[in-house]
Amino acid sequence: MKRSLAREKALQAIFQFGKSEITPDEAIQYVLEDNEQSDPFLHSLVTGTYNNLQEIDEIIVNHLENWSFDRLGNVDRTILRIAVYEMKYLDDVPVKVSMDEAIELAKKFGDEKSSKFVNAVLSKVQQTVS
Repeated sequence: MKRSLAREKALQAIFQFGKSEITPDEAIQYVLEDNEQSDPFLHSLVTGTYNNLQEIDEIIVNHLENWSFDRLGNVDRTILRIAVYEMKYLDDVPVKVSMDEAIELAKKFGDEKSSKFVNAVLSKVQQTVS
């Protein structure tokens, strides 16, 4: 599975955390197609984000300007969570790649302002985690 597709699947899986009492493994199985195998990168994104959610959310909150965490759209919040997880915890993914991939997810799944918003927040996060 390509990493871009793994990020899309992770977005769908992590989105489920706020909607129901679901484990990371259940969330991953929910987003996989029939006969599709889980991918180590997908598993890392989902379980890593889940296991570090409180710290990730604190990082996001600390980098929001004139915006509260509760006002974030679910898609934007989930994209930010994945990107912050990658930026803080995955040494094999360059920060710039994590940011670019998050912006692409925001363009694809968010509204017309999502990509600029995600870029602005992650640009601030980048200064403190890298």
